[in-house]
Amino acid sequence: MELPTPSGLEKQVIEVLKTIYDPEIPVDIYELGLIYHLTVCEAGQVYLQMTLTAPGCPVAGSLPAEVETAVRCIPGVTEAVVELVWEPAWNPALMSEAAQLKLGFF
Repeated sequence: MELPTPSGLEKQVIEVLKTIYDPEIPVDIYELGLIYHLTVCEAGQVYLQMTLTAPGCPVAGSLPAEVETAVRCIPGVTEAVVELVWEPAWNPALMSEAAQLKLGFF
């Protein structure tokens, strides 16, 4: 079964997410596997669930708001809601292969 391809707006959201970095790890939050769920509605609403590498992460109070602000700036986005979740807990296996290569996991 083929997975549906992302819409144009969803692709733009992903590209923006790839410009936001965890301040302690030189990998963007998308490739790092911090984005758990992304929904882009036809009317331009964007909802995403994200996590952090650890509950005590120093950017826990600011990174979700940074993500929300960046997504809201995309033309065509009418609403952006970011929910910070802790389940399942983040672990290095959630990183993309490119991120694992960059960080020397292979």
